Amino acid sequence: MKLNLFRHATMLLTLGERKILLDPMLALAETMPPVENSPLPRANPLVEFPKRAMLDEAEAILITHCHRDHFDQAAIDELPKTLPVFCQPEDERRLLESGFSQVTPLFDEVQWNGIRLSRTGGRHGYGATANAMGPVSGYVLEAQGEAKLYITGDTVWCQEVEAALLKHKPEIIIAYCGGARFLNDKPITMDENDIRVLLKASKADVVAVHMEAFNHCLLTRQALRSLIPDARLKIPLDGEELIF
Repeated sequence: MKLNLFRHATMLLTLGERKILLDPMLALAETMPPVENSPLPRANPLVEFPKRAMLDEAEAILITHCHRDHFDQAAIDELPKTLPVFCQPEDERRLLESGFSQVTPLFDEVQWNGIRLSRTGGRHGYGATANAMGPVSGYVLEAQGEAKLYITGDTVWCQEVEAALLKHKPEIIIAYCGGARFLNDKPITMDENDIRVLLKASKADVVAVHMEAFNHCLLTRQALRSLIPDARLKIPLDGEELIF
């Protein structure tokens, strides 16, 4: 298995001979407005997109949810509309209206070219904030001869994440981290405390992404590494490839 992190949560996953593009946010740097009510009012994305030519290798697209830092207008404009797209049921209509012709909503699980994709739950924050942020999903990917992969999606540690770990027992976890938050509110994605719990609750290697590319993500790679010096925690840079 290969994980090529482009930026934020956008990466190219290689399982066997198949390549899946995850959460395509393709805008040029500083071409989107800041997330409002955030401590760091900078235009997004904060950094440019590396290895853009690798997008042509994608054979399918997997979208955890359609917030603009996971699926943006640039992705609609640039990606081939004939690529298979897998999504949560709530996002099917938007993707079809965006011109994608092969959209498969995951109510539970589907098979695609030897890969099983299963949907898991999550909570995009706490209380009223989580309700306002709308539904989010994670996914488990399984292929013969490959480690079982769990993508948390935009969630904090919650019962849904714990249930996914108990049910699927992943060997690799891609954790959407960054401690994203609004002013005077709790995080809406995992922070260092959630990552500690995740490492304790599972024997999997944890790959922390979703950092240093959008203005409301305040936890940096350097801070996370200094707070959690665990060998099982992988913190790739933009453009870096991990091989498992």
